Amino acid sequence: MTKKIITVSRQFGSGGRTIAKKLAEKLGYDYYDKEIIEKVAVESGFNADYVAELGENAPGKTTFSYGFEAQGVPGIMNGMSALDFLWCIQRKVICDIADKGRPCVIVGRNADYILRDRDSVLNVFIHADEEFRKDRIVRLYGESDVKPEKRLAEKDKKRKSNYKHYTDGEWGYSTNYDLCLDSGRLGIDKCVEIIADLAK
Repeated sequence: MTKKIITVSRQFGSGGRTIAKKLAEKLGYDYYDKEIIEKVAVESGFNADYVAELGENAPGKTTFSYGFEAQGVPGIMNGMSALDFLWCIQRKVICDIADKGRPCVIVGRNADYILRDRDSVLNVFIHADEEFRKDRIVRLYGESDVKPEKRLAEKDKKRKSNYKHYTDGEWGYSTNYDLCLDSGRLGIDKCVEIIADLAK
């Protein structure tokens, strides 16, 4: 069966976003990354930067960070906290994209979990060793006062905590995905080729 929807989850610095973009171009699929942020921002009324940062990242490094979020006010955001309201809107946007029936590639934002019951979905996780990812983020995003390994660890911990909080699953565990690829060993283009072949 042709996979009409491909979700690409990724470790920070693994090149998952680049792989997803190239894959969409190769297959002629629609591509959703920043486009989701823009749609969620419009529907939620939240600032796009807020959506970009907290749509797939926990406010802290552990799930406990959600406990410090202010509870919602009755009559506002259906009484939910801002982050829970954001999750609901983001989930709706991703489901709406899937319901259109157009072939697409969706980057991150727990789309693998949100669309888990649909037959035409291929869920992919991209990972790589620390050295590959450290080199990549420095080349792409520049140097920082924070060491590259700490930047990697903090970003991935926030993604993991967000996934755990909203799905009760383990982000990055192979059993959650149809395919896990090491972009450091295989290379970006080879990953694109492998996923494209499986999607046909």
